[in-house]
Amino acid sequence: MTLRALINGLSENERLNFVLTNRIPRRTFSRFMGWFSKIEKPLIRDYSIALFRWFCAPDLAEAKQQTFRSLHDCFIRELEAGARPLDRTPNLLVSPCDGIVVAAGQIRDASLLQVKGSHYTLEELLRDDELAALYRGGSYVTLRLTAGMYHRFHAPDACRAVRVGHIPGDAWNVNPPALKRIDRLYCRNERVVLSLELAHARHPVTLVAVAAVLVGGIRLPFLQLPLERRRRRPTAFHTSAQFEKGDELGWFEHGSTILVLAPAGFGLRAKLADGELLKMGQALLHYPSLQGDGAGQRLG
Repeated sequence: MTLRALINGLSENERLNFVLTNRIPRRTFSRFMGWFSKIEKPLIRDYSIALFRWFCAPDLAEAKQQTFRSLHDCFIRELEAGARPLDRTPNLLVSPCDGIVVAAGQIRDASLLQVKGSHYTLEELLRDDELAALYRGGSYVTLRLTAGMYHRFHAPDACRAVRVGHIPGDAWNVNPPALKRIDRLYCRNERVVLSLELAHARHPVTLVAVAAVLVGGIRLPFLQLPLERRRRRPTAFHTSAQFEKGDELGWFEHGSTILVLAPAGFGLRAKLADGELLKMGQALLHYPSLQGDGAGQRLG
């Protein structure tokens, strides 16, 4: 048996995977990873990137640059122009990131599915009853970014960012073994709630960027104020930043999860399936063009 086959076999053992990635000092280890990944010394950089490529098999051929200053620089790599074609169909939200569909469907009685048999609520996730009320009866999609994936996320349509909320929390892994074992996991982890208003129909749409173990941070370059991870209470910032469909919103400093929340009147793209791999820019949700049918509920 090769070393790679042995490691793959261990990683597929759910109980062992859960213990190794969760029964550790998660926040401390994540802060360490954030520091270590930024080291630019050639020997450390080269060996850490080599290990990253060996374990996670990232597709670096599509990266804008082929040399990196550090492992962190490799994690948050930009893509070359045209690597992610945008579906420009009118009244269509595209996937804001590369990701695996973990769950998708209608939000029934403010409840969303984590995994089969495990649910959580909008109020628990968003910590804002008024914002949560906008999405009752709406639709959601949960997208998991693995470590080797492209880590930047983008505007799902032309929009205005009206509010950014930062909710401190834990750093549980967000892979399937953890989702099966940790109840309401997304509501426990650190997360950033990005409230958007679509430019063409004034519909509200919210993206929730959920951090996880090894995530050194969540960055939003359009927001001048830092998202302070050591704060114990949620904070919120108002903004009026404008974006076109596909414009970059921010990035994870490692893989994690994006939840897309849409109000009533939005519909999932046909044949969207759990386990499907989506690329940023591919069709995700369609929505009504006229204000009304849920569009009268505005943010900010």
